[in-house]
Order: sequence, then C-alpha cells, then structure tokens
Amino acid sequence: MYKKILVINLMHIGDLMLVTPALRTLRKNFPESYIALLADKKLSDLVAYNKNIDECVLIDKKGADDHFFSFIKFIFKIRKKNFDLVINLHRNERASAIAAFSGAKKTVGYSKPGFSIFFDKVMPNPSIAQHLKDGFKTKYVPGSQHQVKSHFDVLREAVGIEKIFDDGLEMWIPKEIEDEATNIFKNNFKSDDKVIAFNIGASWITKRWIDSYFAECADRLIEKNFSIAFLGGPMDIEIVNSCIEKMKHKDNQKTKIFTGKLTLGQVAGFLDNCVLFLTTDSGPMHIGVARNIPIVTMFGASPVPGFYPYDEKDILIQSPEPCHPCGNHICPRIGDENMACMKKISVDSVMKYIFELLDEYGQKAKDIKRICGKNQMRCCRIIKN
Repeated sequence: MYKKILVINLMHIGDLMLVTPALRTLRKNFPESYIALLADKKLSDLVAYNKNIDECVLIDKKGADDHFFSFIKFIFKIRKKNFDLVINLHRNERASAIAAFSGAKKTVGYSKPGFSIFFDKVMPNPSIAQHLKDGFKTKYVPGSQHQVKSHFDVLREAVGIEKIFDDGLEMWIPKEIEDEATNIFKNNFKSDDKVIAFNIGASWITKRWIDSYFAECADRLIEKNFSIAFLGGPMDIEIVNSCIEKMKHKDNQKTKIFTGKLTLGQVAGFLDNCVLFLTTDSGPMHIGVARNIPIVTMFGASPVPGFYPYDEKDILIQSPEPCHPCGNHICPRIGDENMACMKKISVDSVMKYIFELLDEYGQKAKDIKRICGKNQMRCCRIIKN
C-alpha cells in the first residue's frame, strides 16, 4: 500500500488531459492514499480541481523554476514531501530528473536514458512516434496505441494495478469559473442560439487545416442559422484574423471572436454551452473531449493511433496522402503539393460529418449524456480522387 503517490506530467495541454484516466484509476485502487500531480503552472486550470487528487504541485517551467539552481531547489521541495511512489508519465529530461531524484521509495514510468538507472522500472511508451534509420533514410513510425492505454500499461506493469477504471478524459472547473464562462456566452449569444466553436490553431503548421476552408465552413453554418465562436490562445490571433478576413459573413452578428480572451478554465466552461467543436489536432481538442462536446477534427501530419480524440462521439477525418502521417512540423513538399494532406480534406467532407453529429446530438454539450467507457472515435479516411 502506497501512502503518498506523485504523478508527473510537465508537458502541454493535451498531454496533461490524457493523464486524467490514470488519476481516476489510481484513486479507485488506492482510495486512502494521498495522491499528488505535478504539472506546469500555466496549465493549472486543467487539473487544479481534479477530484481524483489531493494536491496539485505546480512548477513554473518558463519563470521562477527555469534556472539550474531554482530547479535543484524545486527537487529538494519534492524530496521533502516523502513520496512512497513516483510515476513519471512523460519522457522528457525535466520530468525524468525530478522523478529520478525525488527520493521516493519506488520510481516508475517513462524516462530518458541518463536518468533511468535511478528508476525501479522503466516502461516504453508505444504511443510516441519514432524516427528509425532505414539504410540512408530515416523512417517515421507512428505510435501503436493511444496514450491513455500506454499510461494504463504503466499502472499495470510497474505499479501492479489489476483493475482499470477508464471513464475517459476528465476536467473539473469551480462554479465561479463556470459562471464566468456562462456569462461570457450569454453576453454574446441568445439562449436558443446553436453555437459551434472553432479552434483553427495548432502547435505545428502541418496540424492546421487550411484557413480558407475554415472560413467557408463558418459561412455555410451561418447560412444554416448556426453561430460561430472562434477560440484559441494569444498565439492564434493572427491566423484567426486571417481566416475571418476570408469569410463572406465576417461582419455577421453570428460571428464572435474569443481568441486570446479566455483562460483554459473559461474555454472549458464555454464549450459546455456549444453544440459542436470543429478543431485541429491540438490541446483544446482534448479539453473538448473532457467536456463531452461532439468533435470533428482533421489530422494531416499527426499520427492517429496515439492521440486521437478519446471519445465515441468524435469524428476524425484522415488525410488520403501516402506520406500521412509524416510528423513533420513543416511540409517539405512544394507548390500545389505543399500541405496536400490538409488541402485534400475538402470542405464538403468536413461539412458532411459536422451535420451527421449535429443530427445525432444537436444540443449543448452540458445537456448530452456522458457514456463512460465509450472512447473509440470514428476515423474517416478521405478517398483519394
């Protein structure tokens, strides 16, 4: 029996959301244990109110803790907490170092080689794509299973847990943030408006669907009497503005822009009031999964098996290109073939699946019954002409 457990994931929005099923499984198997999660401070909205943990330990990766001596001081802070078990769920240097020198009685999970000698059991992460040498070339090999499943493998094989509790991705927000998001919604839309949220940004250019395609989707939906809410962070403002400039109905009162204006908690609460989420492969996509909203997403360079939207309600549209997935952050092809993986996912095909989900659900996400354990989305591969 472990009295104090620390789970570590210091990566991005999506990575952190994909840890939440493992937290539920730990809580169910160790109901009396003290469970803490170590995460990046700027992402605290995502997990600070998680009902399966007792504490959210935060590290300021880009601020106060982003120096060698402050990082060493942070590790000593972790050591003073006297954890019995540390589970590292992301294989990067910073997380591996904290786990390795945490002083825990048992340390398991993913690790960089230099720190793995301090782990009791190191696990592979088959969800992560690899670049393997193939003669003089490098071959890109996508991951073989979803990241949630790989985290469960760590709990089974390294911790000894036999019973898995997979209720999908989870995110809680406090009532005050929920009220803020609801008020933002009410101040911009009527109570009977059917609002479709758009997230057009992504960390890689090759994960972004074409902005003119998003613009056309928005125009068609407005013509069908739907309202459009553009989400995204401050880094997405430029591409959202570019997209809106391509819309016929950019000045229509049904077009609203929230890009760079909402916290992560407010995004979650806002999505509760929307009927569908059209998004790239991105962190907000996984927030949408956690908030139970039907999703249509387009995957270009992204490998599908490891990081698809983890919910049965969702539809993933996959590129027809033979080079998909490539994992490249910049497309190496030129001319008309540049970003062909996204260009050949047509507006017509995306609209088809949008209306399929609207016909099936068609109500606010908060009013849709959540079915736990149904996590296999529908993958639709576009047929190449």
